Amino acid sequence: MENDKVRSVLEQILKAFENGTIPEAVAIASFPVPEGLPSSKWTIRNRTIMALSGTIDARGFNQWKEVNRYVVKGSKSIHILVPCFKKEDDEAGEEEAVLRFFKAMPVFPVELTLGEPLDYQNIELPDLPLIDRAIEWGIKVKAVPGNYQYYGYFSPNRKEIGLATPSEKTFFHELAHYADLIIKGHLKPGQNPLQEITAELSASALCRIVGKSMDDMTGNSYKYIRRYAEKLKLSPVKACLKVLSDTEKILDLILHGNQDGITTNSATEQQAQAA
Repeated sequence: MENDKVRSVLEQILKAFENGTIPEAVAIASFPVPEGLPSSKWTIRNRTIMALSGTIDARGFNQWKEVNRYVVKGSKSIHILVPCFKKEDDEAGEEEAVLRFFKAMPVFPVELTLGEPLDYQNIELPDLPLIDRAIEWGIKVKAVPGNYQYYGYFSPNRKEIGLATPSEKTFFHELAHYADLIIKGHLKPGQNPLQEITAELSASALCRIVGKSMDDMTGNSYKYIRRYAEKLKLSPVKACLKVLSDTEKILDLILHGNQDGITTNSATEQQAQAA
């Protein structure tokens, strides 16, 4: 029975390779996890399993009870792989821990629990400008746990924007990624430098256009763009000029819904959702 569960977990990962969802799941799983979450101590493999299951926080039954939350009756668990070691003597007669097998441990997504709100669930997202565009595109916007290293993510497969901050610029950055996806029909997986520069430049422009304060934002955006520009061996200015045409299309699409020259037939939309 235990072997069947382990095999099921491995088949889930293999299936993700086949349908192309593994790069996105790995990208989400690679975000630094706040120390308060049990998954911060998990392997990248298990965090990827969690991301493939459509959640950013999963815990065991008793772990949820410790934070005064309870698993909804009848909820279906997901399984992560836990290594099991046995102490044995090596050739020198010294005791060492030897990996013997993996077992599947059930955990439950936060979406299947009720009870006291978690810290990250207390994030109050403001009335975000241009939220109507996200709704129009069928994108769900929700609060997620984060830390000083990242403030949000965009999941094209789940059509979801996760925000660990009420900052409008973070929302604009992730919304720009989705507009880029609509325009191109696909995006490169992971933190692609040109895509990140495009999204950040678009976000900075949108902040100015909708009249949001840019206090401390311009400097942070410059540092963000400079970091990715260095990976391309370009100056920040040259990197921005390189993506200026894409940025203009993104702004036009977000602000006006203008899709002139953009192929948006059903085949392209299906490709976008699968990207």
